[in-house]
Amino acid sequence: MAEKKKTKKKFKLWQKITLIIAVMCLVAGVGFLAFPAVSNFFGQQRANGIIEDFNNTLDNVVPADNSGKPVSGVTAKSHAEAVKKGEVDSEGYVIDSDGNRTSNSPVIFEYDLNALYRDSVAYNKSLFHNQGTVETTNYSEAALKMSDYGLSNFYCYLSIPSIDMYLPVYLGANDAMMSCGAAHLAGTSLPIDMNDTNVALAGHTGYIGRIFFDHIRELDIGDTVTIHNYWETINYKVIDYKVVAPDNPNDIFIKDGRQMLTLITCIKSKGEGFDRYLVICEKK
Repeated sequence: MAEKKKTKKKFKLWQKITLIIAVMCLVAGVGFLAFPAVSNFFGQQRANGIIEDFNNTLDNVVPADNSGKPVSGVTAKSHAEAVKKGEVDSEGYVIDSDGNRTSNSPVIFEYDLNALYRDSVAYNKSLFHNQGTVETTNYSEAALKMSDYGLSNFYCYLSIPSIDMYLPVYLGANDAMMSCGAAHLAGTSLPIDMNDTNVALAGHTGYIGRIFFDHIRELDIGDTVTIHNYWETINYKVIDYKVVAPDNPNDIFIKDGRQMLTLITCIKSKGEGFDRYLVICEKK
């Protein structure tokens, strides 16, 4: 009789253990299923925060002349001069005499933005007759060194309301930049309002923790894709989409007399490896 009671207690104990394990597995399973959605939500919130900071920074542009400085404590006309004077740190935040930051966001200088714009125009013009050469196919390099202008690699942002996508764009299609947002392919036109250009932007698909270019395959002909840079807003419309081999660059080359934007992401090929899915846009 005593032996039966012992067996019964052991059985009940194993029942409890089994139940606990089952509950833990259920919780883990629900967590696993929910993780991408939750992670992607926070990833999008992070992207939204970066874009909001960008827009706020544009309210703190120090004019190129010496009048009407909107930023207290800054008398320099450029980032380099302000760093030399000890008015801002290397990231552009206003600092006091002890080096403590006194601004919530970095300031930027009209002088530097003017220089960046001139250099962007010159870069785009240099590509017109040279695109596709050895010198212009290292897509992972930044087209311009943004720190020379007191800026991060953030150049602009994309907004596509039809798929609820708002995404920062960085220079250089390398792993570091593409883990933060969309990336501009060096050797293609920089995203400014200029004819004879084809801006190529790459973004990950299926990147856990971020929703980058996951939904660009949902874009329809005629949908609007907008670039917001330091100087202007440029509206494009989708005119085509296609799948190409990864070694086929023809669609990202400049088309004479046209202003293009090409969005690129990876897509599983019918065989092994990945092809490229392109969304081809042209200025409205």
